[in-house]
Amino acid sequence: MLERLSDPTPTLALGALLHDVGKPPTFTPASGPDDRIRFDRHTEVGAVMAEEICARLRLSNRDTERVVALVRHHLRFKDAPNMRPSTFKRFISMDGFDEHLELHRLDCAASHGDLSNWDYIKQQIANLPPEEVRPPRLLTGHDLQAMGYRPGPEMGKMLAALEEAQLEGTVKTVDEAQAFVRERFPGEGEG
Repeated sequence: MLERLSDPTPTLALGALLHDVGKPPTFTPASGPDDRIRFDRHTEVGAVMAEEICARLRLSNRDTERVVALVRHHLRFKDAPNMRPSTFKRFISMDGFDEHLELHRLDCAASHGDLSNWDYIKQQIANLPPEEVRPPRLLTGHDLQAMGYRPGPEMGKMLAALEEAQLEGTVKTVDEAQAFVRERFPGEGEG
């Protein structure tokens, strides 16, 4: 994988080195109907191991977080074609997504050679306007208060549900956002 990198960032290089570090401790011999060797949960185990390695190397918190994220999320790409639109948009909005995408390309090229998910993601990104990936907030907490809702944890749930609806493409205007909140969270607002 490293041979396929040209001028990598230090975090991408470490991500490439450590992305499968969790495989040895999660190794399960071939068995069952598929008779495959398994490495269940190697991304989660690997993320913990990568964090420990980064700490020993005295990496900055920011670099450590990036390397750990690269290790933790490197298998999510296989699910991209089946992700809901909101999940896909959040996925490609991940901090440092370019490094995640490059790690995926390197991993595929070095193992099975199938870049179809990488191609799919690149195509989707090219066809998605930035305002659909990170839509502007239609309502704020102040707007919800003006609608008669009280501040508190429920307001956070309202704003999160509204963001999800925006990312799904079902809510696009302020009027639709207000109607969505009133319908989804009745009884609290006035109107």
